[in-house]
Amino acid sequence: MTMIEQTIFNSIGNKIITKDREIPIVARMDEPLILILDNVLSHSECDALIDLANNRMKRAKIGKSHIVSNFRTSSNMFFEESENEMVQKIETRISELMNIPISHAEPLQILHYKVGEQYHPHFDYFTSENVVNNRISTLVMYLNDVEKGGETHFPSLRFSVTPKKGCAVYFEYFYNDKCLNELTLHEGKPVEIGGKWVATQWMRRQRYRNV
Repeated sequence: MTMIEQTIFNSIGNKIITKDREIPIVARMDEPLILILDNVLSHSECDALIDLANNRMKRAKIGKSHIVSNFRTSSNMFFEESENEMVQKIETRISELMNIPISHAEPLQILHYKVGEQYHPHFDYFTSENVVNNRISTLVMYLNDVEKGGETHFPSLRFSVTPKKGCAVYFEYFYNDKCLNELTLHEGKPVEIGGKWVATQWMRRQRYRNV
């Protein structure tokens, strides 16, 4: 008999209720848990995040080594923790949605992909066995509609998520079964027409912030 892995996530039926928002679950996969979520951010919040980030973008780097590589060709920036009232409101909603205390959250990241830019297949968690406080879950929020390309693709599952403004994809990878974690291998497909803006939240197993 196969043991069902425990999930971090908590929902009531086909929706998630936070203090300020009702978030419908559009689609789900159970192991590994991957959810497509609607109404995570309002359109005005999406626009405001882009406006706040636009002049602070720098070439994105890879993992703990912080190197620039053609493996990842987007630009990014990180907000300060609870940088302003709107960021704090979004962080609180994300914490409730992901069912993890905000003290476990890395800073909220904004990413921008221009035409031809992409992020090759990778894991969000650190694969080294000596990492004490590893990542356990990811929320990718789409800040604009992409005319063509830019999908979040899970190659091992042959599954893709098309960017839609205000929507998000959630996935977790803290399972005892390492094979389930490896199924969360994912990539940002090249943008073909237009541009792509996303906000990404990573959660850690243990406290990460000082709050």
